This record gives sequence, C-alpha cells and structure tokens, in this order.
Amino acid sequence: MQLTTRSRYGLRMLLDIALHGDEGPVRIQDIARRRNISVKYLEQLIRALKKAGYITSKRGPKGGHVLAVGADQIRVGDVVRALESRPELTECVGNPDACLISSDCVTRQIWARATQSIFRELDAIRLADLLIQAKRSEILGLPCC
Repeated sequence: MQLTTRSRYGLRMLLDIALHGDEGPVRIQDIARRRNISVKYLEQLIRALKKAGYITSKRGPKGGHVLAVGADQIRVGDVVRALESRPELTECVGNPDACLISSDCVTRQIWARATQSIFRELDAIRLADLLIQAKRSEILGLPCC
C-alpha cells in the first residue's frame, strides 16, 4: 500500500492545527505557508476531515479551523481511513465482489491480515503522540513534519 498525499498532508494539517490552535482558529493560508501545501488542496482535505468529525471551522475575520475533538482522540489509522478512497492493500479486501474467486482465494486472506496489521499499528498512534514529538522538534529548531 502506498499512501497518497491525502493522508500525508491531511495528517500534517491536523498536526499544524494542533500545534497552533492554542492561539485561536488556524487559517488555511497559514497552514499552506508553513507546510508548503497549496490552499486548494488543503481545502479539499478540510472537507473530508470535517465530515469525519476531526475539524470544525469558524467563519469571519478571526475565523479558521480548530480540532473538533482532543488530539488524544484522533488515531492516525482513522485519518487514513477518512482520507483514502481505498485504504486496503488490495481491492478485494475492501470489496469482495470485485473478484469472482474472493470467497475461496487463499491470497486474499494474506492481504486482509496484512491490512489489519498495518491499521493496528496506525491505530496505536494518536495525534497527541505526534504533537509531543513535533513540539520537541520545534524547540530544537527542526521541522516537525
């Protein structure tokens, strides 16, 4: 499985909001500048992350985006599931009807177990864990993500 920029940039955006959210709602233009990601692309990701319940938005001159839930409640695996159209290793794992022999396929079981393993690891990491590492990096003057 190769994660798309949707997952990678979406997680970076959530981390940026968590890092800078204490100062008030975070503007998408500021995230784009700090993370070197286009505003248009971030706007697409914001919609998906709002739909998943991770971000809320505030309109107006002091508007922007804030986390809708605590950073300790956001698992990396859930972010990937929210942003990837097909997070499984193979199509048949997520959609058994995609293959005529999926019910009897020996290799499908391997892909299903591998997908479960990957998400078990991703689900063990929370945004709060990344936030701690990112704050350490900022103190040292290193890029966090």
